Amino acid sequence: MERKAKAAVEKYLTRFNTYEDYLDSKIKRRDLEYLSSREMARQMLEFGYMGCHVLNREEFDEKRAAGVAAEAKANAKTLASAGKELKDNFLKELAEREELNRNGKMVTVIFINGCNALGQEVLGYIDYAHRLKTEDFEEYFNGKKLMPRQSDILYINETTQTITSKSSPNYRVIFESNGDVTFKNRTDRTILYTDPRAAVAPIGLEECCQSSQSEGKWA
Repeated sequence: MERKAKAAVEKYLTRFNTYEDYLDSKIKRRDLEYLSSREMARQMLEFGYMGCHVLNREEFDEKRAAGVAAEAKANAKTLASAGKELKDNFLKELAEREELNRNGKMVTVIFINGCNALGQEVLGYIDYAHRLKTEDFEEYFNGKKLMPRQSDILYINETTQTITSKSSPNYRVIFESNGDVTFKNRTDRTILYTDPRAAVAPIGLEECCQSSQSEGKWA
């Protein structure tokens, strides 16, 4: 029972990208009404002045790392692309990145522009790592067409003029003052630009990004 409780805590901590995110989850609205800043609230929590037990930074890092390792071990057994004979270059690229996106060593943004089942032109940006966690990708590796959804970080239906955006666990959607949309990686703070003319725009699927943790891809 104790081992299960420990594993549950470690799994719970994986939802937080940083120690500050963890502290923020403990801060209540009324706390901010009486304190001058969120940073002060974090400090008071960390030092035990808010009547709420929290892990210190070292404990958080240790337990979260254990949770991430456990998730990676579980994910490694369930690669959707395992054993598939893939001829499509796009699917090959997704398969190459699947394990890295599952175990948190890489996060990939996929841009797709195509037609949905109704013949409507749809384009959007997909947080690959997040979609891997929330649905079974084996059907896509078996040939089902991968399309953006309104639950993805950015979705545009050109036919119906529908535009939706939703930040994911890995990326925060930012609408710039000039009308552009960017995605900010929650871990390494990398900014991905949707404008291909930008200095740090997502790169094409035919290109490879070998070292960066935050990776943008054109489909």
